[in-house]
Amino acid sequence: MFEWKTRDGRSYEERITLWPASSADEAIALAEAEAETYAADNGFGYLGFAQSYRLGGPPDSGAEVFSLLRDSPLEPGAYLDAFFDTGTERQQHH
Repeated sequence: MFEWKTRDGRSYEERITLWPASSADEAIALAEAEAETYAADNGFGYLGFAQSYRLGGPPDSGAEVFSLLRDSPLEPGAYLDAFFDTGTERQQHH
């Protein structure tokens, strides 16, 4: 997770990167080192938050590269609005 400060406020970036590693701890250490460099090279802040997800094999078409389960009492539409479609995302709508 990264914080971009803009003239209009701030934006947050979530990135998913792939790291061949023998353990979750090693993958996170590699990711955090790269995140520090990525942030420094681009002039924004790394928030010190990294997660790991073990792939079941080499990535291929349709391979799952990230999964997060979050418990919530919200109904599906409200959940999406609260976490993924707040109206402030910089994304294309299809």
